[in-house]
Amino acid sequence: MRARTFGSAFFSLALIAALLVGIYTFFKDLDGPKIEVSPNTGRVSPSTTLRIRMIDPSGIRSITVGIRKNNVSNTFYEKQFDDYSVEREVSVPLKDVPSREGAFELEVRATDASLAGFGQGNTHTMLLPMRFDVRPPHISIKTLPPNVRRGGTGMVRYTIDEETTSSGILIRDFFVPGYLQKDGSFICFFPFPYSMTAKEFKNEIKITATDLAGNVTKTGLTIMAYERNFKGDKLDISDSFLETVQSKLGHLAPNAVSPLDCYLYINNKVRSENSKALFEIGKDTASAMLWSGPFVRLPRSAPRAGFADHRFLFYQGKQVGESFHLGYDFASVRNAEVPAANSGRVVYTGEMGIYGNLIVIDHGLGLMSLYSHLSETLVNKGDMVTKGQVIGRTGSTGLAFGDHLHFGILVGGVEVTPLEWIDPKWIRDNILGRLENPKN
Repeated sequence: MRARTFGSAFFSLALIAALLVGIYTFFKDLDGPKIEVSPNTGRVSPSTTLRIRMIDPSGIRSITVGIRKNNVSNTFYEKQFDDYSVEREVSVPLKDVPSREGAFELEVRATDASLAGFGQGNTHTMLLPMRFDVRPPHISIKTLPPNVRRGGTGMVRYTIDEETTSSGILIRDFFVPGYLQKDGSFICFFPFPYSMTAKEFKNEIKITATDLAGNVTKTGLTIMAYERNFKGDKLDISDSFLETVQSKLGHLAPNAVSPLDCYLYINNKVRSENSKALFEIGKDTASAMLWSGPFVRLPRSAPRAGFADHRFLFYQGKQVGESFHLGYDFASVRNAEVPAANSGRVVYTGEMGIYGNLIVIDHGLGLMSLYSHLSETLVNKGDMVTKGQVIGRTGSTGLAFGDHLHFGILVGGVEVTPLEWIDPKWIRDNILGRLENPKN
């Protein structure tokens, strides 16, 4: 009798446990998937591709995307998944969606793989207010530079008739952003790359803007571009020079099999990597001008090398390479104090390849100054500095032999001639005067 009672009780407990497991299995997940849509600017166009991300602990079973307008839904995308991943992302292009310009609701329905709803899963529906916009933004030019010389800097001021995600100057495939100002206009400083001819530059410079819907305006920019001659030099490389380079900078080319290989690797590969690093540093800029007046140079110094000097490198009578010197070398006394050329924010301090000990100062709108081969740096990243403040001391670190300062100017992460920026007349005629009188 007692055995029968015990067996009955055990069966009841097992039944209850099974029932609880079933309830938990069916009801442990009562929420539909989390849905994230990007871009989520409120505006789309046929060129827009939506990225829809879904997350659910039970896995993602399916998704449908449609347009809801006047309480009528039209599905234009749907997908069932064979395996139920916890996280899914799909790309949904809108190029073939039949819709007229105007307001609508984007309807996204995602279903998880839970057993809720007797195996149907939980569904989450997201409705996002949207507007189809097929009209590209209109750009109005307010100020153009009177002329731009090869290796120099240009400036354009413009307005756009709607909100944008990006705008600026496009030079071939190189984009320089414009920066929104308090008066609603945009200012863009842009380089005339030393590697382009005036004809190439005029033919390939464009002004562009992309609105919130992804519509793009891209039009040629009428500009007066002029050539500038750069100095060319033939440099004979000696064995003693190569051995000195390897002794000093061999760590930059650890796999080099000879002093010549070491030097050529540094001159080509390391130089290229440094240029890419400076381009990335150039993005860390303020959207307003932090400077005023002409830039100051190293006091009581003499120039030793100019911008874009073309150096042809010969070893044992044979040309083995070439390089361009993208800055100005100024020599003074040994370990001379180096002043900040203008006010700004320090965005880089440290050792960088051919530049040795380097400081980069942001002056806003993508304009930066750099100071290299330093023996000592006296500022840190993030410091605000004023024009003339001592920031370091000259030296011969990096690919330098003899104490001097390599001074450079970056515009949009590209090195341009510094001589324009230390010339009061050029600053007045090409930058400050034209900002004060935008109709010029």
